[in-house]
Amino acid sequence: MAFSSRLLSKSRQLCGNGFILQQERVIPVRCFAKEASRPVLKGDEMLKNIFLDVKKKFETALGILRKEKITIDPEDPAAVSQYAKVMKTIREKADLFSESQRIKHTIQSRTQDIPDARTYLLTLKEIRIKRGLTDELGAEAMMMDALEKVEKELKKPLLRNDKKGMAVLMAEFEKINQKLGIRKEDLPKYEEQLELKKAKAQLEELKKDALEAMETQKKREEFKDEAMADVKSLDIRNFI
Repeated sequence: MAFSSRLLSKSRQLCGNGFILQQERVIPVRCFAKEASRPVLKGDEMLKNIFLDVKKKFETALGILRKEKITIDPEDPAAVSQYAKVMKTIREKADLFSESQRIKHTIQSRTQDIPDARTYLLTLKEIRIKRGLTDELGAEAMMMDALEKVEKELKKPLLRNDKKGMAVLMAEFEKINQKLGIRKEDLPKYEEQLELKKAKAQLEELKKDALEAMETQKKREEFKDEAMADVKSLDIRNFI
């Protein structure tokens, strides 16, 4: 069914944090058995290791999904928490990034060559939007205002290698954090909230897929008189 495929797709995405296991992105691996006499090139060995690593992570995820009960009810906090717990177990067993770690990695890779503070902040905003995150506190606007203030005092754009100027900006950011009640020691709590939000969104997708699949099945002659099952009663383990 479509929703079980969606769940497997989530597992593939989890297993592909380093190398996404998608049909259009996987580079075909040569058949080593048929070409045993040909010397193995370094590139071939690298691709083989990548494939085996992703395969191992995917099988680990699949094994956990076959054991853990998932209730497709995005409106039930307990079901969302359980789903998030299962996904966390998969990440830990398969050595994968959490959502917050993935965002941190994206930020580091996207911003490492950015020279100025303004482009850096705009890039952070772009990443946030692409990840589907909201700025409910309005922190971005406040950070840009702080940057405007610092650059006005400097009378020039603030570069990230300007230690003195960046120290002034960081002090302004700390004031914003205090105003918004954001503390470094609360970061684990924020990360947990992010994972729960992600889990709920994925359960909503699974529920949508399950309903669409059952609606399609109900249109078939042999099922038209059967009542649709409650999505919450479905056991995904039976479809994997």
